[in-house]
Amino acid sequence: MEFQVALDAVRRADNRPELTVTEIPAPGKLAPYAVALAADVTPAPARHGEDSPLGTGRFILLHDPDGVDAWGGTFRIVCFAQAPLETEIGLDPFLAEVSWSWLVDALDARDAQYTAASGTATKILSSGFGELAEQGDGAQIELRASWTPLEQDVSAHVEGWGELLCMLAGLPPTTEGVTLLSTKRNLRG
Repeated sequence: MEFQVALDAVRRADNRPELTVTEIPAPGKLAPYAVALAADVTPAPARHGEDSPLGTGRFILLHDPDGVDAWGGTFRIVCFAQAPLETEIGLDPFLAEVSWSWLVDALDARDAQYTAASGTATKILSSGFGELAEQGDGAQIELRASWTPLEQDVSAHVEGWGELLCMLAGLPPTTEGVTLLSTKRNLRG
């Protein structure tokens, strides 16, 4: 079965040691078959149901044996990655483009074959007031993306998502020629 091959690949992906990755319940109504992962960037202690203050993400692999026209295939990957930033970096006008390029570069560096990539990068700037005034200013980057893998062995896709998550959290990339955001974090709260 196609999905079993892909599921085995998801489970054997070689994730970075800075990630705590767990399999979580997948959404049940998006496709006949699905698997979902949650990841938190460590060394921050991550408790179940609580996101890491360094970065967190989700990865979902959907499969419909009949194919979905909008996907352009029988599989679709949907992912989310989020990390706090220094406020000054959150103001960078190129932050969204850089975040998207990191995903593409991480997939390409692992020779992940895909098509129909789409997504959004959202910069969030916030200021605390009243009882939250001591939190000060903060910033976050969120990347939501989806693409259609062109192979059943999706381990490279899982590994690319993990690389993106670590890079957003300010960890050095495992591929050469990539510039980092500042590793100094404004951890609010």
